[in-house]
This record gives sequence, structure tokens and C-alpha cells, in this order.
Amino acid sequence: MSDLPAPPAVGCRTAPVLRERGQREVFCGLTGIIWLHRKMQDAFFLVVGSRTCAHLLQSAAGVMIFAEPRFGTAILEETDLAGMADAQDELDREVARLLERRPDIRQLFLVGSCPSEVIKIDLSKAAERLSAAHAPHVRVLNYSGSGIETTFTEGEDACLAAMVPALEATEARELVIVGALPDVVEDQALSLLAAMGIGPVRCLPARRAAEDPAVGPNTVYALTQPFLGATHEALSRRGARHIPAPMPFGEEGTTRWLRAVADEFDVPDDVFERVTAAPRDRARRAVAAQAETLRGRSLFLFPDSQLEPPLARFLTRECGMTAIEVGSPFLHRDVIGPDLDLLAEGPVISEGQDVDLQLERCRAARPDLTVCGLGLANPLEAEGMTTKWAIELVFTPVHFYEQAGDLAGLFARPMRRKQALGLEAAE
Repeated sequence: MSDLPAPPAVGCRTAPVLRERGQREVFCGLTGIIWLHRKMQDAFFLVVGSRTCAHLLQSAAGVMIFAEPRFGTAILEETDLAGMADAQDELDREVARLLERRPDIRQLFLVGSCPSEVIKIDLSKAAERLSAAHAPHVRVLNYSGSGIETTFTEGEDACLAAMVPALEATEARELVIVGALPDVVEDQALSLLAAMGIGPVRCLPARRAAEDPAVGPNTVYALTQPFLGATHEALSRRGARHIPAPMPFGEEGTTRWLRAVADEFDVPDDVFERVTAAPRDRARRAVAAQAETLRGRSLFLFPDSQLEPPLARFLTRECGMTAIEVGSPFLHRDVIGPDLDLLAEGPVISEGQDVDLQLERCRAARPDLTVCGLGLANPLEAEGMTTKWAIELVFTPVHFYEQAGDLAGLFARPMRRKQALGLEAAE
């Protein structure tokens, strides 16, 4: 750790925050199902919603017609909308049909959406009733993915927070890694921790329901995603203790995340250095190769996924960029405080969004790279600005050492594309 750059003299944890509560440009929380259903191999996500919800999920997932995904939509039909059918009876019938057809399901999530008819349905009571009816084979839980209540990544947060009260109790001292990671990335993290002698280590969510962690007063947990504020609170209510650390993005973030966990388990310095030296070197060299394109460039991050503060920390400290504004839908300081400590003062820190006002600030600043949602990227590109689709940062493996170069590359590619097209000179 001695060769890591020192934290800035003044970070952004206590910086004034520009809070906006206007029109916003984000996906709804239903989109979290796209990566959750791939992670949780014996779970099923049943969205109670409209045909629009079904179209969103099919389009976002890119599921082929002959595939059998682990999600679906219980669509409100005309009889439901007219109040001619009992929604609870209809839901019970659909769940029974689903479980009969898919006996591999061990965990069923009822996911609420935003039509007013869905909001009137008490899915919490439905989950309790259905869980009792189908126990012990299936556990039924519910959460809201409604765009009225949740932004893009809050769907995962709501899902994991709904799981926490149902986890078994334990007195054992265990580490829980919290956040849905691609299997290959999760395996890398578990391998590093095992090489340091840290264990037992559980994951939330687990790949199968039988592997879900237990929680108690001796449980410690480390977050891998900055948008898990409700899950963080739910675990704390169960008596588990959070290990504060920067998010494991890039060489520095990963090293500081691992170091915080290693300190909790009294891992000797020489063991830590031996385990991390080689992957740290690979990560450092991979980031450096991409950073040549990014160094000295300015950056503007629109609020989308809550990944923005740790990404700004990575891009400024490891890639040499200058952040103009760092926007986030929400700022959970207990979660991202360590990242804000490492982000040098200077950029505007904004929470929430009034998209028109933020667009005005972005146009006035003319940053070299703008990270934003799909709905804003094309208009800004038409105005000659270089953009990065924020959604790729969630769907692409970007955590820990082996993905550090890929993470930097996601930001370097649009810059290189613009250079290759000769558009910078044209401006």
C-alpha cells in the first residue's frame, strides 16, 4: 500500500452538494432484473405490470425467442383494469402455473411496477401468502422496481434489501461480499481473499438460494456496488457490521478495498503484498495503456447509476482526467464516503437532477467527455460533444484488478473514435 498515491489534502466528502429535484433521465429499477436473473440461477423474477414492462425487459435483455429466461411479466389484462377480476386470485393462479412448469425455481420475486393498478395490489401480502403456500420448496419475496420509486440500479438494491430479513441467523464470524458481480469477477475476488487466508466468505446474492449467507452480530460485510444503500441499512439492522472502503474499481480502488478487508481479518502485510503484487502490476500497466488517451482531458458525469463518484475517483486519480461535475441520483455518504475522500476538491458534486439545468451547465463547460444515459448521448453527440453511455458501466465486468484496463478502455474508446474520425481537428 505504501506505493499508492496519498489521498488529496481536501476531498469531497464534506463538499457542498448541489441538490436538484426536477425532471430526470434514468431507466426504472426493473432493468436490474437483467443482471440479477443471470446471477441467481434458481430464482425467478415475476414482474406484475403492463405490456410496456414486458417489452422493456425483452428489449433490454436481448433474449431470443427460443430462450427460457428466469424472468417474466404477469400482464394486467382488460378484465383486471376494469376491476372485473380479483387480482390476487389471478396472481395466485399465474404463480401456481409458473412453479408447476418450472420446478427448478427455489426463490420467486414478485416485482412491482408503476401502473396505478399495480400500486393498488398489496404484493407484500401476496408474497407472504404464496410463500406459505409453496414452502418449503419455494421462498417468495417482493420488491418494487417501479420507475416512480426506483432509478436504474436501485432495483438491485431493493431486491437484496428484501432478501436480508429472510436470511438465517448465525453467530459465526463470516465475511459477506455484497453486490451482484459477474461470476468470473466474483471468482477472482474470492480467490484473492482465500489466498490471504480470509474466510469463510459468502456472497449476497448467492448463485443459488441454498448458498445464501446467514447474518448475525459477528458478520462483517463489504459492498462492491455504491448503490446498495438500502441493503447496507438492512444488514446493519440485522447486526452485521460494514467495512468502509472505496469501491473496487481500478488498481487503487481494488487495493484499498482488499486492504480494508485484510485489516479486518489481521492479514500480515507481507501476505497481502505477496497475494496482490502480480495482479496489481497487471492492473497498473493495463490502466496506463488506456490512460494515455484520457490524461489531461475534462469529464462531466450525469447522474445515472450511482457509480459516478467512485468512477470519478478512478478517472481522476488513475487516468489523469479532470472532473467538472460529478452527478449521482443519490449520495449515500456511509457507502461512498471513502471514494469521496479520495476525490480531490474542485468538481461540482450534484445529487438528483433537473436535466434541463444540468444540460445547460454541461454545454457551457464543453467537457472532453460526457458520461450520460442513452437519451442524452445522441443529442449531445449531434452538438459535437463526445459521450459515453453510462449503461455500459453496469453491464460490463469492471470490478477488481483483471478488469481495470477494460474499465479505463470504456472511457478511452469514444475519445479514440473521435480522434480517428478527425472530428477534434474539425472543431
